[in-house]
Amino acid sequence: MGLDRIRWTRNWAVSAALLVAISTFVVQARSPAFSSLPGSAVASVAYSGLPVQGQEVMSQIRQGGPFRYEKDGTVFGNRERLLPGQKRGYYREYTVPTPGLNHRGARRIVCGGLKPRAPDGCYYTEDHYSSFRLIVQ
Repeated sequence: MGLDRIRWTRNWAVSAALLVAISTFVVQARSPAFSSLPGSAVASVAYSGLPVQGQEVMSQIRQGGPFRYEKDGTVFGNRERLLPGQKRGYYREYTVPTPGLNHRGARRIVCGGLKPRAPDGCYYTEDHYSSFRLIVQ
């Protein structure tokens, strides 16, 4: 009876491990469908929670500029794949100036949409694309 108990326990453990592995695969396989919504896979930050410079950049985006840096308004490739998947050209990046720096620094706002002045959603990163937060009003 001891050997049967060991076999039963082993079979149960293997079955449980398989169930966990399969359910993880199913959840990961479904993730892209959910991540097509703006910000569904990222945290959020209130507009009022942005640094003052970020709020100013958001105003400039809505006005269509002028922007401080030449690279502002150019296509963001989303190579890190942290933002919801979209076709190339959907996302555009903008620099959020950091006081005291004489270069662009790490802070950016990345907006997605076909109309740059009226984006579908914008994301803030303060660590040069290592993480993003959806900007909410």
